[in-house]
Amino acid sequence: MKYQIKNASISLGGNSILDDINFEITEHSHIGIVGKNGSGKTTLLNALIHNDILEEGIEDNPLQITKIGNFRIGYLEQVTFLNEETTMLEEIKKSFQDIIDIEQKLKKTLKEMEKNSTDKIISEYTNLLDKYTYLGGYTYQKEYEIMLKKFGFTEEDKKKKISEFSGGERTKLAFLKLLLSNPDILFLDEPTNHLDIEAIIWLENYLKNYKKAFVIVSHDRMFLDNIVNTIYDISYKKVTKYTGNYSSYEKQKQENYEKSLKNFERQQKEITRLRNLYEKFRNKPSKASMALSKLHMIERMDILEKPKILNTKIFKMNLNKIEPSGKTVLTCKDLEFGFNQTLGKLSFEILNGEKVGIIGANGTGKSTLLKTIQGLLKPQSGSISFGYHVKCAYFDQNLKMLDDDHTILEEFKSAYPMALDSEARSALGAFLFSGEETSKKVSVLSGGEKVRLQLCKILYDKPNFLILDEPTNHLDLQGKEQLETILSSYKGMILFVSHDRYFVKKMATHLIVFEHELATYYPYDYETYQEKRKENRIEIQEDPTKLTKKNEKSFSTKPKNNKELVKIEKEITKLEIEKTKINEELLKEENYNNYQKMNDLKNKLDKTQENLEKLEKDWENLVEK
Repeated sequence: MKYQIKNASISLGGNSILDDINFEITEHSHIGIVGKNGSGKTTLLNALIHNDILEEGIEDNPLQITKIGNFRIGYLEQVTFLNEETTMLEEIKKSFQDIIDIEQKLKKTLKEMEKNSTDKIISEYTNLLDKYTYLGGYTYQKEYEIMLKKFGFTEEDKKKKISEFSGGERTKLAFLKLLLSNPDILFLDEPTNHLDIEAIIWLENYLKNYKKAFVIVSHDRMFLDNIVNTIYDISYKKVTKYTGNYSSYEKQKQENYEKSLKNFERQQKEITRLRNLYEKFRNKPSKASMALSKLHMIERMDILEKPKILNTKIFKMNLNKIEPSGKTVLTCKDLEFGFNQTLGKLSFEILNGEKVGIIGANGTGKSTLLKTIQGLLKPQSGSISFGYHVKCAYFDQNLKMLDDDHTILEEFKSAYPMALDSEARSALGAFLFSGEETSKKVSVLSGGEKVRLQLCKILYDKPNFLILDEPTNHLDLQGKEQLETILSSYKGMILFVSHDRYFVKKMATHLIVFEHELATYYPYDYETYQEKRKENRIEIQEDPTKLTKKNEKSFSTKPKNNKELVKIEKEITKLEIEKTKINEELLKEENYNNYQKMNDLKNKLDKTQENLEKLEKDWENLVEK
């Protein structure tokens, strides 16, 4: 399979969007598309799917679109379901219609074999069985069961009609169907948006082992690092290919810029030298010919363009002048938080200078905890106390603290009415809002621009304790890097919720983890937490109502459960070996004409598969406990 586009461009309404597009997808391409917000990433993705928006590029060569092989494209363009009265399980099974059709044919052929076991029928049955095995007939149920679980759906959800799900749930369901359809080229636009860390890690592992091609637009750096082998960067309307993952791309891009800059400066220095020689000797008869030759040398040069500067705009906010708080910043004692029902009860203490990241699945209570600490929600019981001279600032992930009817300048002045216009413009300029931009309405700003405006407002007053709920949402890669630069130099305390593992890894000195109905404090960073988790050195929480620094606890299984797990794993291995042997018997030519044996083998295989699925379910439930 090969899909290639050469010498293409895209323009909308007479305005050039992308000038120089050369893009190639092969059978095992795992491609990431990166660039600033508004650079044209989604437009390029749409162009790869719908070629009609492509035009000839800036060169004389004509536009070329090459498609070799009969490949299927998968893309979540819009969330639509043909019949919303179907159940979730019925909708999911549509992704495996080929396998289900073969199952029906196998049953029908088996009945025919009972009546008349001819060579033709046996051959047909064997061919169907081979195809069934090749398409994953023995594993597809397990595949969608695991996928539904990882994306937060329950056993009860499988029976619900599509019309009963929320818009967000329908989006996730449509996304799952797309993955399960296993297209030859999978196109995904920001697939990790609104997924929690557990779901992101699952999706990451799924795509890492994806046998076919995919093209992904993403701002998730760790996600890209772990799954792609090629990066296409969009900068200044140009699409540039880099081989390797995101970290490799960043290094190559910087090296290419430095090399291009040196070559440009070297050439400019040589041009200046040649022109100086020409000016020095052009009026001397004996040297005029030599002087003219210097001009000819310049004319024959392939003049290099000065490379465009990387990351030209950066935040300039100075956060070093904050007043320090006392040693203890926050103390929560027997804090019970939630809405109609309790989501958690915990006790913990946070000291000055700590940057504490809160991670966990969606709906476990992370944002509710932050809102309770900030005073936006009342605690159901327990106490919250702040230390001496603690000055808080809160960032809401939904950006509800912004007024869409305000201009940018008016929005800032609404928070700081005593600030002079010059002071307000200076503060906004530090967050990349300058000149006429401050007259824009908040309603027309992009998500990333709204994040910058909200950060500008909360940081202007120099707080020494930041409470941040998903601060990297809506930010592009450059915006995330700039935010990390600011917060890394911040001398105060930070308590933040994030699903961006790269951000958590870089920022958090300590962690609070919500998992398996427990909330646990860990006195170390995300990388150490991951290492301990892999080595199974994190112990079970004895008292789920307490969250303390002194007694690190977590969510791995108890010793009793470990013994049960080992027993089940051995039984699963035994059944998998047995299943392999049965399949081998079914494929043996000497058994083709023995109907009774074939029937016995098929019944044995069905029973083995049934027992295997039951054991795997028991194993999953035990791990969850």
